[in-house]
Amino acid sequence: MPQTSAAPAQTPPVPNSLSDMDRVPLYSPEFAADPQATYREMRRRFGSLAPVDLVPGVPATLVIGYRTAVQILNDPDHFPADARMWQRTVAADCPILPMMCYRPNAIRTSGLEHTRYRQATVAGIAGVDLYRLHSTVEQIAMPVINSFCADGSADLLSQYAYPVIFATINAMLGVGEELGARIATGMAQMFEGGDTAVQGAQMLEDSLYDLVRQKQAEPGDDIATRLVQHPAQLDDEELMNQLLTIYGAGIEPMLNLILNTVRVMLTDPRFAGSLLGGSLSTRDALDEVLYTDPPMANFCTTYPRQPILVDNVWLPAHQPVVISMAACNNDPAIGTGEFLDNRAHLAWSTGPHSCPAKSPAYLIAQEAIDQLLDALPELELAVPPEELVWRPGPFHRALAGLPVVFPKTAPLPLP
Repeated sequence: MPQTSAAPAQTPPVPNSLSDMDRVPLYSPEFAADPQATYREMRRRFGSLAPVDLVPGVPATLVIGYRTAVQILNDPDHFPADARMWQRTVAADCPILPMMCYRPNAIRTSGLEHTRYRQATVAGIAGVDLYRLHSTVEQIAMPVINSFCADGSADLLSQYAYPVIFATINAMLGVGEELGARIATGMAQMFEGGDTAVQGAQMLEDSLYDLVRQKQAEPGDDIATRLVQHPAQLDDEELMNQLLTIYGAGIEPMLNLILNTVRVMLTDPRFAGSLLGGSLSTRDALDEVLYTDPPMANFCTTYPRQPILVDNVWLPAHQPVVISMAACNNDPAIGTGEFLDNRAHLAWSTGPHSCPAKSPAYLIAQEAIDQLLDALPELELAVPPEELVWRPGPFHRALAGLPVVFPKTAPLPLP
């Protein structure tokens, strides 16, 4: 009989490091204009983990594989969210440091510290009356619509979504107009990640300390008061940072969610043809955006405690590992391209740091959009879709504006 030789043993691939590879800039206008093309090219070149620069001189690993992201987000022991070791290596004026540095809040901590902060935040949000919140958004949205409905045109960013979200978050937290304006300005500057980011962060913190002192002196039925009165007995710095988390998650991402969803509803034939017919709902459009183009595109940053091998790549200790919700949701390994009614996305994150405010966030976004489209059902983009401008930045998926036109309409009677 002929002799058969055993198949040669296959040599396992040698683990590699991303440190010597060309890094993809996440801060360029080109990336902002078409991030999905960049994610596809990253996946072709690197697989599930890609070397990126968040801003010039600040490297990170971007997770673009869905299953890898879920693994990391559910492993806080190896991938804690505490940035203290990393930030020692970063210049004090780094424009994205305010978005990434350690803070005593539920996003930037791990272990027992994280549990304590998260319990307080969850309790504060759980006290929100969703039925009353529905009415609150309506009462806020209608006067805002009345302020421009007779003009026949508007920029929905500055004239609608921003004032509605700003006022709604302030109402939930029990914040007055003047203090709320300072908070919103500081938050906007911090999210931009430009030259004013550090000053914006300081303005924001100072304003939130003022809010803490107000609620200690004059409690109310609001999230800020529930945080102040929580049994965890958070000190002023801790309270300021929990409020910072709520504002951070409540203004910029919600603003982008509303605008990006309206854009889809006005341009995607599945939605644009059904605004009056109602075959697809606002909730369907929200889920489409959260899956395919989430408002926080790259975030949920962790910092490995020690060098760790993931997907045959060595990730260095204490260096940022950023989850790309936008890339992971569109990972061909888990999707078919038909995402309607599928809510298994990472836009709210997953694991111990998942968003605790999904219900009020859905309600606010849906009600704000429904109020707008009910009042102005013939709303159209004022420019071709390809002329819309996306704001550069490593974290958000944000339009610079959303200009629209519509038949001039008399102001609506207020409820």
